[in-house]
Amino acid sequence: MALKASRGLYLYLEVLSTALGDDIVTDDEASILKVLAIALGMDPSNVGDAMDVARGVDPSPITNPEEYSSHQIGDATTYQAALVAALDDEVITEEEWAILEHLRDLLGIQPDQHALIEEAIRTMSDSDANGERRLERLERFNTVCPFY
Repeated sequence: MALKASRGLYLYLEVLSTALGDDIVTDDEASILKVLAIALGMDPSNVGDAMDVARGVDPSPITNPEEYSSHQIGDATTYQAALVAALDDEVITEEEWAILEHLRDLLGIQPDQHALIEEAIRTMSDSDANGERRLERLERFNTVCPFY
Protein backbone atom coordinates (compact mmCIF):
# COMPACT_ATOMS: atom_id res chain seq x y z
CA MET A 1 0.00 0.00 0.00
CA ALA A 2 1.44 3.37 -0.97
CA LEU A 3 1.84 5.90 1.79
CA LYS A 4 -0.19 9.09 1.50
CA ALA A 5 1.45 12.37 2.46
CA SER A 6 -0.01 13.74 5.69
CA ARG A 7 1.13 15.65 8.74
CA GLY A 8 0.92 12.47 10.83
CA LEU A 9 3.13 10.60 8.38
CA TYR A 10 5.58 13.50 8.24
CA LEU A 11 5.91 13.61 12.04
CA TYR A 12 6.16 9.83 12.29
CA LEU A 13 8.89 9.67 9.61
CA GLU A 14 10.85 12.43 11.34
CA VAL A 15 10.76 10.66 14.69
CA LEU A 16 11.41 7.28 13.08
CA SER A 17 14.51 8.72 11.40
CA THR A 18 15.75 9.86 14.82
CA ALA A 19 15.15 6.36 16.19
CA LEU A 20 17.09 4.89 13.26
CA GLY A 21 20.03 7.23 13.85
CA ASP A 22 22.07 4.29 15.14
CA ASP A 23 20.48 1.85 12.62
CA ILE A 24 18.72 0.00 15.46
CA VAL A 25 15.23 0.46 16.86
CA THR A 26 15.30 -0.76 20.45
CA ASP A 27 12.27 -2.15 22.26
CA ASP A 28 11.99 1.12 24.19
CA GLU A 29 12.05 3.17 20.98
CA ALA A 30 9.55 0.78 19.41
CA SER A 31 7.12 1.34 22.28
CA ILE A 32 7.27 5.13 21.79
CA LEU A 33 6.89 4.70 18.03
CA LYS A 34 3.85 2.47 18.51
CA VAL A 35 2.15 5.00 20.79
CA LEU A 36 3.11 7.80 18.42
CA ALA A 37 1.74 5.95 15.40
CA ILE A 38 -1.60 5.55 17.15
CA ALA A 39 -1.65 9.18 18.34
CA LEU A 40 -0.87 10.41 14.82
CA GLY A 41 -3.58 8.27 13.24
CA MET A 42 -1.19 6.03 11.34
CA ASP A 43 -2.74 2.89 9.91
CA PRO A 44 -0.83 -0.05 11.47
CA SER A 45 -0.39 -1.54 8.00
CA ASN A 46 1.62 1.55 6.99
CA VAL A 47 4.27 1.25 9.69
CA GLY A 48 6.40 -1.19 7.65
CA ASP A 49 6.17 1.08 4.60
CA ALA A 50 7.21 4.04 6.76
CA MET A 51 10.23 2.05 7.93
CA ASP A 52 11.23 1.48 4.29
CA VAL A 53 10.96 5.22 3.62
CA ALA A 54 12.98 6.11 6.72
CA ARG A 55 15.69 3.64 5.73
CA GLY A 56 15.83 5.09 2.22
CA VAL A 57 14.51 1.96 0.52
CA ASP A 58 11.43 3.71 -0.84
CA PRO A 59 10.94 7.37 -1.74
CA SER A 60 9.11 9.59 0.71
CA PRO A 61 5.68 10.88 -0.27
CA ILE A 62 6.51 14.03 1.73
CA THR A 63 7.68 16.49 -0.90
CA ASN A 64 7.13 19.73 1.01
CA PRO A 65 7.89 19.34 4.75
CA GLU A 66 7.09 23.02 5.41
CA GLU A 67 3.48 22.22 4.60
CA TYR A 68 3.27 20.19 7.81
CA SER A 69 5.15 22.47 10.19
CA SER A 70 2.16 24.38 11.60
CA HIS A 71 1.04 23.57 15.11
CA GLN A 72 -2.30 21.91 15.62
CA ILE A 73 -4.72 21.13 18.40
CA GLY A 74 -3.73 17.84 19.95
CA ASP A 75 0.04 18.29 19.57
CA ALA A 76 0.52 18.55 23.33
CA THR A 77 -1.55 15.40 23.87
CA THR A 78 0.53 13.56 21.29
CA TYR A 79 3.73 14.63 23.05
CA GLN A 80 2.26 13.65 26.43
CA ALA A 81 1.42 10.16 25.13
CA ALA A 82 4.98 9.69 23.86
CA LEU A 83 6.46 10.99 27.13
CA VAL A 84 4.29 8.64 29.22
CA ALA A 85 5.31 5.70 26.99
CA ALA A 86 8.96 6.56 27.60
CA LEU A 87 8.43 6.97 31.34
CA ASP A 88 6.57 3.68 31.66
CA ASP A 89 9.38 1.45 30.54
CA GLU A 90 12.18 0.75 32.98
CA VAL A 91 14.80 3.29 31.86
CA ILE A 92 14.68 6.33 29.59
CA THR A 93 17.61 5.77 27.26
CA GLU A 94 19.58 8.43 25.40
CA GLU A 95 17.81 7.33 22.23
CA GLU A 96 14.42 7.89 23.85
CA TRP A 97 15.56 11.33 25.03
CA ALA A 98 16.57 12.15 21.48
CA ILE A 99 13.18 11.02 20.17
CA LEU A 100 11.31 13.08 22.76
CA GLU A 101 13.43 16.18 22.15
CA HIS A 102 12.96 15.91 18.40
CA LEU A 103 9.22 15.38 18.79
CA ARG A 104 9.00 18.35 21.16
CA ASP A 105 10.79 20.51 18.59
CA LEU A 106 8.62 19.25 15.72
CA LEU A 107 5.43 19.92 17.64
CA GLY A 108 6.64 23.28 18.94
CA ILE A 109 5.97 22.38 22.55
CA GLN A 110 6.67 25.51 24.60
CA PRO A 111 7.89 25.56 28.23
CA ASP A 112 4.44 26.42 29.58
CA GLN A 113 2.88 23.54 27.63
CA HIS A 114 5.57 21.16 28.89
CA ALA A 115 4.85 22.30 32.46
CA LEU A 116 1.15 21.58 31.96
CA ILE A 117 1.95 18.15 30.53
CA GLU A 118 4.15 17.39 33.53
CA GLU A 119 1.37 18.50 35.86
CA ALA A 120 -1.08 16.20 34.08
CA ILE A 121 1.36 13.30 34.45
CA ARG A 122 1.79 14.08 38.15
CA THR A 123 -1.97 14.28 38.65
CA MET A 124 -2.71 11.00 36.91
CA SER A 125 0.10 9.26 38.83
CA ASP A 126 -1.99 9.49 42.01
CA SER A 127 -4.54 7.05 40.59
CA ASP A 128 -2.16 4.91 38.54
CA ALA A 129 -0.42 1.76 39.80
CA ASN A 130 2.71 2.73 37.85
CA GLY A 131 2.49 6.37 38.96
CA GLU A 132 5.24 6.49 41.59
CA ARG A 133 7.88 4.95 39.31
CA ARG A 134 6.71 7.21 36.47
CA LEU A 135 7.29 10.27 38.66
CA GLU A 136 10.78 9.07 39.61
CA ARG A 137 11.66 8.67 35.93
CA LEU A 138 10.08 12.06 35.15
CA GLU A 139 12.39 13.71 37.71
CA ARG A 140 15.38 11.92 36.17
CA PHE A 141 14.27 12.95 32.66
CA ASN A 142 14.00 16.58 33.79
CA THR A 143 17.47 16.43 35.33
CA VAL A 144 19.18 14.89 32.31
CA CYS A 145 17.07 16.51 29.61
CA PRO A 146 15.84 19.82 31.01
CA PHE A 147 13.35 21.79 28.97
CA TYR A 148 14.10 25.21 30.39
